[in-house]
Amino acid sequence: MLRPGAPPEPQAGAEESEVAALEEAVEELLGQLEAFCGLTEAIRSDTSEILEETIPLIKDKVMEMNHVYARIDKLEAFVKMVAHHVSFLEEQVLEAEKSHGTFLNAVCKLFQCATIPSFKNSCPPSVAHSYDLPKLYRTEDYFPMNYVGTKYPNH
Repeated sequence: MLRPGAPPEPQAGAEESEVAALEEAVEELLGQLEAFCGLTEAIRSDTSEILEETIPLIKDKVMEMNHVYARIDKLEAFVKMVAHHVSFLEEQVLEAEKSHGTFLNAVCKLFQCATIPSFKNSCPPSVAHSYDLPKLYRTEDYFPMNYVGTKYPNH
């Protein structure tokens, strides 16, 4: 019976279909929640693996590379020093050539083969000049023979 002003009672079939639809929606949401929880667990697992394994490996590689960079810096400084010494020696060789008349001596030696006796007498005599090599550097001081990576082992 219907009372006045009361909502009509739902039919039993309609109520069951609504419950079934609601249960289906709840099951779908629970499935999505389970998938989300699995994803968050995978992320948490990956994060702990990264924190425990990968980051220490990266730190070790960074330390190793810092040593490599330091060696590169030392090698660059060595190359600059050698370049400076080569320039210094090159200047000294040019100066020695100018002061000792290398070109004139070479011309005189060339013409000594000629049969012009008056020219032979005008050439200055070759005088051996001593040259003291300046103290520069020793490669062995920077790259000892037992240094890792050298071609020849220390005997």
